[in-house]
Amino acid sequence: MSVRAKLLLALAPLGIALVALGILSVVTIQTLGHSSERILQENYLSTLALQRLLDAIENLDSAATALALGQPSVDTAVVARERQRLVDALRVQEGNVTEPGEADITKHLRSSWDAYDRALGAQSSAADPGERRRIFLDEMRPAYQSLREAANKILALNQDAMVLKGNRTQRAVRQMNTVMVGSAIAAFAVGLIISLSLVGRVLRRLEQLTNAVERVGERDFQTRVAVAGNDELARLAGNFNRMAARLEEYRRSSLGELLQAQQASQAAIESIPDPVLVFGNEGVLIGANQSAERLLGLADSARAGSPLARLDPPLRAAIDNARAHVLAARGAYSPRGLEEAVRLQTAEGEWFFLPRATPVYSSDGAVSATTVILQDVTRLHRFGELKSDLVATAAHELRTPLTSLRMAIHLCLEETAGALTPKQAELLYTAREDCERLQDTVDELLDLARLQSGRGEIRKSRLDPGAIVSSVAERLRALATERGSAIAVEVAPLLPAIDGDPDRLEVALTNLVENALRYSPGGGEVVVAAHRTDGTVRVEVRDRGPGVPAEHRAHVFERFYRVPGALAGGAGLGLSIAREIVLAHGGEIGVDANDGGPGSVFWFTLPVAGNA
Repeated sequence: MSVRAKLLLALAPLGIALVALGILSVVTIQTLGHSSERILQENYLSTLALQRLLDAIENLDSAATALALGQPSVDTAVVARERQRLVDALRVQEGNVTEPGEADITKHLRSSWDAYDRALGAQSSAADPGERRRIFLDEMRPAYQSLREAANKILALNQDAMVLKGNRTQRAVRQMNTVMVGSAIAAFAVGLIISLSLVGRVLRRLEQLTNAVERVGERDFQTRVAVAGNDELARLAGNFNRMAARLEEYRRSSLGELLQAQQASQAAIESIPDPVLVFGNEGVLIGANQSAERLLGLADSARAGSPLARLDPPLRAAIDNARAHVLAARGAYSPRGLEEAVRLQTAEGEWFFLPRATPVYSSDGAVSATTVILQDVTRLHRFGELKSDLVATAAHELRTPLTSLRMAIHLCLEETAGALTPKQAELLYTAREDCERLQDTVDELLDLARLQSGRGEIRKSRLDPGAIVSSVAERLRALATERGSAIAVEVAPLLPAIDGDPDRLEVALTNLVENALRYSPGGGEVVVAAHRTDGTVRVEVRDRGPGVPAEHRAHVFERFYRVPGALAGGAGLGLSIAREIVLAHGGEIGVDANDGGPGSVFWFTLPVAGNA
């Protein structure tokens, strides 16, 4: 027998008990319904009809009394209506005689009404008031009394019958309730015993299978289950035993390979000299190589309660930022440049790391973990410092001879050393322009070196960004006019104040505007705008030049970088200086395409001052 048949057989007794109780309930309800219906049909209709009859005879007697007293204002329509009500009620009673003795009383009721009806007609047709009183007293009053007595007898007879039948119905209900409760208890007990017995057999076999599955889940692949029979459970037990045997065989054959692959993967991670961290989606550190444990002190931090608890806040923030980038489904995270390097001071010395993050995908394509690699850029950072120091030193050393050279050219042009021929003067003017350009380049290199090394002093004060925009635009209008362009200012009203160095910020904005004027065509317009964004003030410089291709926008702020095909001019340091100034103020800088036309939008943001 199959498990389905056994379960159905176990449920059959309860089903039979439910069907029996249902049939008994239907019979009980029908019996009660018939009892109530008999009471309504046999007694209630008569009671209701006699009540109407008594009301009608009272109204008719009141009209007859008024005629007997000589009141002529009796409404004949009311008399006719009440007479019809009484006749209708009497017919209902005559058609619903159900109790013993009720038929004789009903006949007497009919004869009394006939006598009263004849007297009523005679009183209505009599013209003499005395004759009306005589008919009322001699004929109508006896008939009225007889009619009321008969109606009250029939009413009492039906009411007593209703009480008697109601008591019988209640006794029957109590008996049926007793029978139903007893039958329900007996049926439930018998069905429950049989069902528990049959279900228990099935559950014992399922328990054997459950215990075997738990042991296999604990990697006990030698577990077997023995279930006799040929039903579904027996077939399931056979399939389970075959599965356990195959798992045991697979474990014996692939365990060595898996261990070897795991060891190879771990060795590959350990061979990476940079610190490698693996995080779960909840931020729990689930793996790290020896470099990470050694440089970051993860073992000591783990004993303290959190693997990253003892890391410097900037390094921990950089790691969290890289993780957040990956968890936001934005792909792998790569730093934009060495300026994002994070310093770490350890017992072995000073290190600089660039965080990189790569998602680890599960089989369904979802991000299941994040691998963070802290790329060691200490040597590159030191090379950059050496390069900056070298450039600063070279520029500083060039300043003194360059100053002397400029002075010599200036004196020669003033003919202090003697008269000049036109050709000599032309050559000296060209040399002076080159010296001035070289002097600007040296000044920019020194300024850039001071900013990058942190030695450039930033004197912050509370500033109005709109005033800086207007000042720079006004100062460069002459240059714009000279180049055939125009400068427009768009400053939003009620801009919040910022904390910054006015001289430095004017240098940054001047470099952006001069760059826009350099590449704007003749007759074009450069727009300098400022408006508020979320917690910052955004300053924009929009031009109508050739624009910056998308592949070059990430490099235009690097030193000496030029977009291929761009016009010659300057040393390529203005945008780098602007970036260093903005970053020193805690802001951001970038370039976008100009919406709705050619050109570019160079922008930077500055944090709003506190309480602004």
